Amino acid sequence: MFTLRVDAETVARTRFSPSLAAESLAWLRLAAESARHPVFGDPGPLARGALAHPDVALLLDLLPQTGEVYTPDLLTPQPGTATRPGDLLDEQLARIEATPQDDVEEQVLAHTQVHWRRPLPVSARRVVESGALPRRLANGLARFWRDALGEDWTALQSVVEGDITHRARTIAARGVGAALGELHPTIGWAGDAITVVKPFDGEADISGRELVLAPGVLSWPVISIQIDVPGQVVLSYPAHGVGTGAGRPPGRLAPVVGAARAALLADLETPRSTAELAARTGYSAGTVSYHLGALHRAGLLGKVRDGRYVLYQRTARAVALLESG
Repeated sequence: MFTLRVDAETVARTRFSPSLAAESLAWLRLAAESARHPVFGDPGPLARGALAHPDVALLLDLLPQTGEVYTPDLLTPQPGTATRPGDLLDEQLARIEATPQDDVEEQVLAHTQVHWRRPLPVSARRVVESGALPRRLANGLARFWRDALGEDWTALQSVVEGDITHRARTIAARGVGAALGELHPTIGWAGDAITVVKPFDGEADISGRELVLAPGVLSWPVISIQIDVPGQVVLSYPAHGVGTGAGRPPGRLAPVVGAARAALLADLETPRSTAELAARTGYSAGTVSYHLGALHRAGLLGKVRDGRYVLYQRTARAVALLESG
């Protein structure tokens, strides 16, 4: 359990804003690992192609690997107050570039040595020692955003705005405390503290400091706490509505094949894996696998292998059934 001690000033200065730097790094990590987002799927060839640039590759050198939990906070500085996505990212890039060398060395050299199971890559250490790390990280993040995310962010922005609207309604109806206590089942509000269930214990007093609550879309379902940069406190949480409600049973099809199978068929216009479907529909992976098997045997689904994943997609017969329903 990690605890953030707050006072009235912190509560008064709490605001919501997405972290485009954190969203970019989440997408970058998926691309580098040839993995799929449980809701949004494959990052695609543009994201993978961007990894070839040395400054984008440098970002990867500073991301934790499996079993490691520490990410240098300088990679994802506290979001500013801009309203346009481009300006919001520019504010974060400027903060990365302005990171003092002492902070760079503390986070990248000292903290990774304590929290990682492996040494920092020699090439990254040399960049740190040269003093060029902040500039190169900002450039790498800007390039990845431009090449892999910028044009597609509009649709994702609507999810973020929906989350913030949802939180604002909660605040208007029941107060800030209720909104803080309902960010996620693992995040609690104790009247003078925000508690976060984590695999480690800790406590930080952030009294008098501004707190930014960052709804995550591409970083969904990760929860993270940033307190290493002086004066910057960010609590990132899964955005409301991501991974739920997708694929509702269409029309009269549900009574024919059942609600669960109708929901799955409705969500399989695009090929998806079992894990993706479980996250999108809210059913367990076992339940999804069972229904997919039945639909496949009935000739309503086809399946193909994409690397480590088996992807399902509805057949022409299923399309005809949907249209007739």
